[in-house]
Amino acid sequence: QVQLVESGGASVQVGGSLRLSCVVSGRTGAYYYAVGWFRQTPGKEREFVAVQNWNDRYYVDSVKGRFTISGDNGKNTVYLQMNSLKPEDTAVYFCAATPLFSAGYDYLRASSYGYWGQGTQVTVSS
Repeated sequence: QVQLVESGGASVQVGGSLRLSCVVSGRTGAYYYAVGWFRQTPGKEREFVAVQNWNDRYYVDSVKGRFTISGDNGKNTVYLQMNSLKPEDTAVYFCAATPLFSAGYDYLRASSYGYWGQGTQVTVSS
């Protein structure tokens, strides 16, 4: 069983920064999973934000240049550093994981990830 626990969400002003953390625990560590971040606002579907998939990293266009995903294998933790935050970044952020090299994996699709955290709220106000 794999468990994901997010932390780091908060309320910040426009232009501020936050670092979200996702601790991956279970039979194997974060190193063996593709770990992504999604976000969701009320009434909308979960939106892909970023993913660390082996040595590759991908971002949704709206966060490129502002957000950075990284991992610390020793701590089994994946981070999402968010800079220059905007009001439209306000959402509940979820981390998600799936074993590396899973058949049919599409990093953009929430359905590709079998494990999810509980979410952490990020609110950006002007």
